[in-house]
Amino acid sequence: MAPSDRYIIISSDGHAGGNHAQYREYLDPAWRDEFDAWRGKYKNPFRDLQDDGRTRNWDTARRNADLDAEGVAAEVLFPNTVPPFFPTGVVIAPAPSPEDFPKRLAGLRAHNRWLVDFVAESPERRAGLAQIALNDVDEAVKDVYWAKEQGLSGILLPGVSPDTPWIDPLFSAAYDPLWAACQETGLSITHHAGGSGIPNYGKHPSSITMFVLESGWFANRALWHLIMSGVFERFPGLQFVMTEQGTMWVPPALTRMDDIHNSMVRGRIGEIGMPESGLLPHKPSDYFRRNCFIGASFPPPSEAATFHDVGIDKILWGSDYPHDEACSPLTRESLRRTFEGWSEEDLRKVLSENAAAVYGFDLDALRPIADRIGPTVEEIAVPLDVVPDHNSPAFQRA
Repeated sequence: MAPSDRYIIISSDGHAGGNHAQYREYLDPAWRDEFDAWRGKYKNPFRDLQDDGRTRNWDTARRNADLDAEGVAAEVLFPNTVPPFFPTGVVIAPAPSPEDFPKRLAGLRAHNRWLVDFVAESPERRAGLAQIALNDVDEAVKDVYWAKEQGLSGILLPGVSPDTPWIDPLFSAAYDPLWAACQETGLSITHHAGGSGIPNYGKHPSSITMFVLESGWFANRALWHLIMSGVFERFPGLQFVMTEQGTMWVPPALTRMDDIHNSMVRGRIGEIGMPESGLLPHKPSDYFRRNCFIGASFPPPSEAATFHDVGIDKILWGSDYPHDEACSPLTRESLRRTFEGWSEEDLRKVLSENAAAVYGFDLDALRPIADRIGPTVEEIAVPLDVVPDHNSPAFQRA
């Protein structure tokens, strides 16, 4: 692809979903009567799904017009609206109980069917992530192969909360068939912040505060669960992305894992003896460099300053459209603020090339779109003099 004076921008963090009327049509008919009863009792708690703003989740013309105005050529699609039988949005909903699992799985599959058609409306601009549940590994494996057959680009991996003991933790070997299916199909696995790995904080005055303070940590731990349990040793072809979790925590986490690994090599961590069977042949940071990526949503300058420490080929920029904290409608301004002084070469990696490699976007197909809507290299190189009054961390944080 010949160089251009405009950036191709791929957001690694977009959210979309159908409305309940649409999901009903994609739901297995056997569940529709029960869905109608559930739908009549459900109340929508989300501000970005209220009134006219909610159509941004499923209206292709409106969504693409918004992205055009932002200069965003393509996006990776996470769920946003509430699928059938879920108590709230997928990325924060608790994992299904054994009793709820069959109907929640039916709800996830309704979303996945909807997503296939939504991606097909702008196939060069959209990479869809299929949802799975971890209650039944065999069913999750079926969903991986189905997603590949339907042309989706990856799998959204749920977290596992410590208060759902009926679901194995991510470091369990029970998931090896799932990792094998992802490796065989070439589908990336992506773990979004939240993702059902957060415990129930109960109803206390400070519950929401605790949720906000700790939800990032419960998301982050997927990294050491997969690395330290040898998942990437057993499945070296996996690509694992961690999205909307920040990046500043990554270097110290890798240092800590490497330090523990070094102690394990010596056979003991303090007073704890280590079995040889738990020793990895490579350092944890080596597995990160080979298998892992960070979806950096609405990064402020302080976070972008850590990108080179993490690895510039490991970072995928994201907007978080259409959420309230997203960079939109000031994406250009956010890029000018966050990436002041950056080289064009590094920015092209972070804004598109890395995401294209992980999720399979065709940069040649996106070039005509970027030439029409994308910001110029010169434009993004101009420092932002005045920080807008906007809810996004891209502007609120140093």
